Amino acid sequence: MSEPRVLVTGGAGFVGSHLCERLLCLDREVLCIDDFSTGVHENLAHLRHHPRLRIATHDVTSPLSADVDEIYNLACPASPVQYQKNPIQTTKTSVLGALNVLELARRQGARVFQASTSEVYGDPNTHPQAEAYWGHVNPIGVRSCYDEGKRCAETLFFDYHRLHGVPVRVARIFNTFGPRMRPDDGRVVSNFIVQALRGQPLTVFGNGLQTRSFCYVDDLVDGVLAMMAADPPITGPVNLGNPAECSMIDLAKTILRLTGSRSRLIFEPLPADDPKQRQPDISLARSALDWEPKVTLEAGLLETIAYFDEHLMLGQFSRQAACGGP
Repeated sequence: MSEPRVLVTGGAGFVGSHLCERLLCLDREVLCIDDFSTGVHENLAHLRHHPRLRIATHDVTSPLSADVDEIYNLACPASPVQYQKNPIQTTKTSVLGALNVLELARRQGARVFQASTSEVYGDPNTHPQAEAYWGHVNPIGVRSCYDEGKRCAETLFFDYHRLHGVPVRVARIFNTFGPRMRPDDGRVVSNFIVQALRGQPLTVFGNGLQTRSFCYVDDLVDGVLAMMAADPPITGPVNLGNPAECSMIDLAKTILRLTGSRSRLIFEPLPADDPKQRQPDISLARSALDWEPKVTLEAGLLETIAYFDEHLMLGQFSRQAACGGP
């Protein structure tokens, strides 16, 4: 029996490129599509001559056509700076993109994975966040294009499952970091690392006591693949993230220590609707997928710092300071 033919939307992005790489290691035939609005060719440069990889430029808001057995839908900017640049396009990517991949899955009889997000929980009033929590989301705020777009995508996935029997898998992904993050994507890990390596002040938003839980990208990809392969199947939603909670102040101090930087901290107002705390309850992932993160925050940060340090030394990143929010 031949190995599954796999489509990865958003495959040139940070997480998507790591997923494509892992799928190729599993002998899959991989079609990577990306509109390259936030994904970059360099993320796949080391794979471009791989005989089982095809790369195509395509916007998921347009219908899809491909002979595939599995689909991983990762198409959508995930950082506030990027998704707020064109909020209408962000909503279209989440909603129309979900509709198009689901239609393809229905026609092909393909299993389809949706990269949803912890942002569906909004600024939560329960802690930690379990899958049964319905969220506390501002439907008209500056982050709503992403938060509500992903919530609507989940609705479509479950309706296609109920009405058409499409075998869906929905994971709510919490903060993820690692090599191939963009230096200008506005996420707090990349912001702090780039600022520390450049000797610039580290920009802390609010009082720095807000928390996030950071999962290394290799662990996340393990969880995604485990969910897609689960037998018996698990539809989800399932939280995928690292439950080790960290404040922004502690993250900044850890990065300063690991980089040896003498940068100082500066404080800016907290962006609108920015969650005060975020921590996944991964009980379901542990029991149903036998999955939990293995890489510690410090070990993952060392790998990520090395990546940014190398690329800054090679001049592959702009010398302009990274900007944006956590």
